[in-house]
Amino acid sequence: MTTERFEELVASALDSLPESLGRQMENVSVRVDPYAPAGRLFGLYEGIPLTQRGINYSAVLPDRITIFMRSICASCRSETEVTEVVRRTVIHEVAHHFGISDARLSELGWA
Repeated sequence: MTTERFEELVASALDSLPESLGRQMENVSVRVDPYAPAGRLFGLYEGIPLTQRGINYSAVLPDRITIFMRSICASCRSETEVTEVVRRTVIHEVAHHFGISDARLSELGWA
């Protein structure tokens, strides 16, 4: 799969989020890492979740959501499967942006 096609899948996953959630996402960038070696990590959220931002939150770099292309592609057998794993990963990492923990995501079936 090309990086461009993978980026399209990530963009589509983001576009599939409810509009109300998209409007609430603040100071966060989403990127694809096509180069990191394949591993167990499909995505990574780095930043300060919305639930932990207070009145002193200002002049900070954007939070980052990174989606690891090689890890996802190495774990899948078809583009259909890649599409589903990308969607689940994007939702999982966006949930972290909203302050939802791994434990809670596991309870909800999104871990």
